[in-house]
Amino acid sequence: MPDNKPRIMIVDDDELVREMLAHIVQKEGFVSLLAPDGESALKKVSSEKPDLLLVDFKMPGMNGMEVMTKAKALDPDLPVVMITAYADIEGAVEAIRVGFYDYLAKPFDNRDVIRVIHRALSEVRLKRKLRSLTGRIQAKDFLRELMGPSDAVTRLITNVNSVADTDFSVLILGETGSGKELVSQALHRCSLRSEAPFIAIDCGAIPESLFESEVFGHEKGAYTGADHQKPGKIEMAHGGTFFLDEIYNMPMGSQSKLLRALQEKKIYRVGDTKPREIDVRLLAASNMDLEAQAVKGDFRNDLFYRLNEFTIRVPPLRERKEDILYLAKRFLDQASKELDKSVKGLSENAVRALVSHAWPGNVRQLKATIRRAVLLAEEVVRGQHLDLKNSFGGAAELPTSATDVPWQGESLREIAQRCTVIVERRVIQQVLQRTGGNKAKAARLLQVDYKTLHTKLKTLGLKAPDGEKGWEG
Repeated sequence: MPDNKPRIMIVDDDELVREMLAHIVQKEGFVSLLAPDGESALKKVSSEKPDLLLVDFKMPGMNGMEVMTKAKALDPDLPVVMITAYADIEGAVEAIRVGFYDYLAKPFDNRDVIRVIHRALSEVRLKRKLRSLTGRIQAKDFLRELMGPSDAVTRLITNVNSVADTDFSVLILGETGSGKELVSQALHRCSLRSEAPFIAIDCGAIPESLFESEVFGHEKGAYTGADHQKPGKIEMAHGGTFFLDEIYNMPMGSQSKLLRALQEKKIYRVGDTKPREIDVRLLAASNMDLEAQAVKGDFRNDLFYRLNEFTIRVPPLRERKEDILYLAKRFLDQASKELDKSVKGLSENAVRALVSHAWPGNVRQLKATIRRAVLLAEEVVRGQHLDLKNSFGGAAELPTSATDVPWQGESLREIAQRCTVIVERRVIQQVLQRTGGNKAKAARLLQVDYKTLHTKLKTLGLKAPDGEKGWEG
């Protein structure tokens, strides 16, 4: 990654050759990684992430050709230089044709070794730079397409571009449903880590007792039920981006362990005493004011400052009304296709209703509203199809007077079911507000298990289904 010394892996069964090449590359300021055979080299390609391989062509067991082929399967951009004692023009051409970057003939000149390494690394840097520029353009189009054409989105894209190709930790703040996960994906796509994994977790969806195992992993036998070894999500993100959604819900004890891992760039799986190196770029999102929570003592101050190297605020939909109709038409097309309907557009009164609505649930609410409207509409979505009063949660309000009865024609059982939904939704909303959005605390106060609460949130429309990744957060 940026600012790290290039890592050169030397694969040769001759210890003297390995040591000699290691001396050459270390003198030039590179890091040397040594492997006596192909099998151990390939393990290190996965774990050590070398920038270049110097591979002896003739070795016992796996030869240089096999090592090159399998290494490039793991990392297609990895340059592999062949070392051979049998060099000739025809052999060199063939080696390059089948995938080697270049070759070095034994006995080799130290200057030739350095020249080949520098040339290969320069080409790799150029490829990454071009990919980064391409990714930046794609990320701009990605956010514009999924969020809208407003000036607010333009400013958001500018902020993403300014920090994307750094290794700054980024705190993404915004209301629920505003598009924080989209911003995290754009940051990853624009970064030099874009070819590596993007791993996301929802801190509010993991029970406190399982949090450390999920994030840091565990060893077999670490606790009851741990019948196999499991890498954590942060370990799976090695070399790439680790995104923590709803980070305010992270247990306090786990916060200190995350901070230590970020500072030391090492993690310990649950039940293990052996540290594992990690190289991740951290992104975190919250719909809470984390600084205020840190001042109150509900979130660790030191972790907040570690996360807050750069902050991006995602504006709510009501502050970018230019995007409402753009998104509504996009969601309408998606829903028409999904539901196999031929709904073509929005009536004038539907347009006025959409633009004037406050959208407390932001884009997630808009998407659910349009999807339901398409289900009800025939050719055009009209105002009565939108049901904006009740669109976020799907339940009608309780009547406020004897003449205000919205459920004529329904059975007592249907009315009772509807009222139950309304009451459950209101109670859960109030408890979540009291706990600051902490689902684990809310479950304890409501005296239900965490899984039941999570199911209720989905059923009542208080959380988008897990499959809908577009507007999480």
